[in-house]
Amino acid sequence: MTPSHRPTTLDDVARLAEVSRSTASRVIAGTGFASPAARDRVRAAVDRLGYVPNATARALARGGGVRLVVAVCGVTTAVLDDPYVERVVGAAARACAAYPAGVVLQWLPLHGSTTLERIAQDRGVAGVVLVNATEPLLDAVPAELRGRIASIGIGSPTVPSFDVDNADGTDQVVRHLYASGRRRIAMVTGPRWLPCAGRAVAAYRQVMRETGLPVRLVPGDFTARRGRAAAGELLARWPDTDAVFAVSDLTALGVIAGLGETGRRVPGDIGVAGFDDIPHAALNTPALTTASHPVGSIAAAAATAVLHGRPVPPVTSFPSALVRRTSA
Repeated sequence: MTPSHRPTTLDDVARLAEVSRSTASRVIAGTGFASPAARDRVRAAVDRLGYVPNATARALARGGGVRLVVAVCGVTTAVLDDPYVERVVGAAARACAAYPAGVVLQWLPLHGSTTLERIAQDRGVAGVVLVNATEPLLDAVPAELRGRIASIGIGSPTVPSFDVDNADGTDQVVRHLYASGRRRIAMVTGPRWLPCAGRAVAAYRQVMRETGLPVRLVPGDFTARRGRAAAGELLARWPDTDAVFAVSDLTALGVIAGLGETGRRVPGDIGVAGFDDIPHAALNTPALTTASHPVGSIAAAAATAVLHGRPVPPVTSFPSALVRRTSA
């Protein structure tokens, strides 16, 4: 018997029936070959364990037109152009390669409950991976999606979360700037509506408080264009700034460009660091100091959890590590 604290899984059935997982799956789905003896053992195991196939597994077993929806929350559809989203979709597609499933990209407005309800009623949807979820959006997740939805970012009691520990990554980067002698460190934040961006701000504030340094915050939106503008804004407010931490690499690269337009040298006059470690970070001049963000691993884990339909912890956190380069 399986422990009472978790549902019976297909692996439990296969183990009791003394067959492979794939054989147990074929018998339960009624597809493919299995010997009469194997079928009898699997059916007996199903009865004994009270196994009920997961809704996602049933959809995948039927095959044909089954989709994993990557639903990205944002103010406008422009969020779909973010390279971060491209990495999430690519990793989700690789995870789907083991299943007869494809990936669909969907924009969710900040209050996208109607869109989620439509997705929940679509029988061709095997599951959903939310990106950039907000608390109101999580509260609006239809009951029909529970058990086949995961979030990259914050989660809820019914939606498991997969995310990078951006608070620790931020802490490492800001302390590195401090250790290098910088004492007037500004931060370009993420969007104010995005809860997970707030963790990085809180971590930055904590280091400033511990070191007795002033807090200097400029709003950002994860784009290079905003970073370029933010560089001019922060220098206008605090001309003595000697370091800038941007909560995304794209924003940090924009900051470097903006500082260059004012005649400031990086890292000579102002050190600049980002977060994400995107491929271009190492190729920039100067190469960008940043913190790692294993987007592929996070997205693959979220997609696999949805497609497997197995119980997962409420929160799965992935570590971030400082990546020292020449920009700071």
